[in-house]
Amino acid sequence: MDSYLIQVNGRGDHAPMRDVHLKSTGNTISPGKAKGRKPRWAVRASEMSKKTFNPVRAIVDTMKVEPNPKKSMISLSLGDPTVFGNLPTNDEVTRAVKEVLDSGRWNGYAPSVGYQSCREAVAAYYNCPEAPLKAQDVILTSGCSQAIELALAVLANPGQNILVPRPGFSLYKTLALSMGIEVKLYNLLPEKAWEIDLEHLESLVDEKTACLIMNNPSNPCGSVFSKSHLQEILAVASRQCVPILADEIYGDMVFADCKFEPIATLSTNVPILSCGGLAKRWLVPGWRMGWILIHDRRDIFGNEIRDGLVRLSQRILGPCTLVQGALERILRRTPPEFYHNTLSILKSNADLCYAALSAIPGLQPVRPSGAMYLMVEIEMEHFPEFENDVEFTERLISEQSVFCLPASCFEYPNFFRVVITMPEEMILEACSRIQEFCEMHYQGAEGAQDLECDK
Repeated sequence: MDSYLIQVNGRGDHAPMRDVHLKSTGNTISPGKAKGRKPRWAVRASEMSKKTFNPVRAIVDTMKVEPNPKKSMISLSLGDPTVFGNLPTNDEVTRAVKEVLDSGRWNGYAPSVGYQSCREAVAAYYNCPEAPLKAQDVILTSGCSQAIELALAVLANPGQNILVPRPGFSLYKTLALSMGIEVKLYNLLPEKAWEIDLEHLESLVDEKTACLIMNNPSNPCGSVFSKSHLQEILAVASRQCVPILADEIYGDMVFADCKFEPIATLSTNVPILSCGGLAKRWLVPGWRMGWILIHDRRDIFGNEIRDGLVRLSQRILGPCTLVQGALERILRRTPPEFYHNTLSILKSNADLCYAALSAIPGLQPVRPSGAMYLMVEIEMEHFPEFENDVEFTERLISEQSVFCLPASCFEYPNFFRVVITMPEEMILEACSRIQEFCEMHYQGAEGAQDLECDK
């Protein structure tokens, strides 16, 4: 006899659970009596696991290099704002979780899509006349990464393709390949502050295209799309009838000279799944609280996509219930000055880093407008002893103990990414070491030609 727990109708978030026993029927087969089968051990990794591939790990794990023992290591590679301790979350955020923990009321299983009151809190926070939201439009997830995974899984089948930015966050490719989904990379343009090459984007669409992934503000670029550019992106999606998966985890993390526009507020007909969470703006990536916002003004997704997301959410039983219990208070009571102070630090760091790297011969940083990153072009013709960005960053570690991610990790060779969340003195020290490294290896036009001839 099999036993299952089901939730029955009840008031509030903590509806009662009832133990239901179901009697199984049918004939049983005695051990060892399966017809035609000779038992033997044959345990193999699944095809899904074999197809799972993380470009960052594939590159970083093969970088067999030791830092300079005479210099302390400075890592500018990890997009975790908590690493250096200079960007703590707000006291209201931690107090909210402490009170939930002490209450003892949030220790059980929650509905797989999240508690109703918590979904209502997220809907209320993001609701606006241009993109109205209700609780049923919100799916709570275990971090923004799971939000992206669920959104991708509900929109695309094996054999279909998705459109992904280059350079772009590596997780999109990792998830897609594991699901048997083809990845088509569309170009971002560094000379246009990383805007999308719209002509290239549209040329990639075919009858098997399931969705367009758009990341704004951008990891790894630190770029923020203007309202007019977002409207151009929507025009392409509308013409081609392609839904958008919007990764907006860095939403509102933009510097004072620009504005973040949620793409759903500009859409009149393109259906959008917007993915976000607490990780970056509230500086708590380890708490694993994310969400999907379903924007479907023309009912193009209909019930099928909504029901599909609910079913997919049941593969795990939702995000941490303690953080769910604190969510309404976190969203309502985090003071505006907390967000402002975080952005002020990031903007100051971005300006320092951009100015310092711009002065180094052979490097061309692209000024960021938000998020926590900037990208730097390596003029490889002036560093002919290095084959590519991976070799450049390896030697930077071994000689100067500074670790930046080579942009090959993001499908964009001959650049590297810098994380700008560290303390100011560490940024200045890192940039000083990068300058020393470049001055040591930089070759002018004649020197580079001579070195090429010697090879």
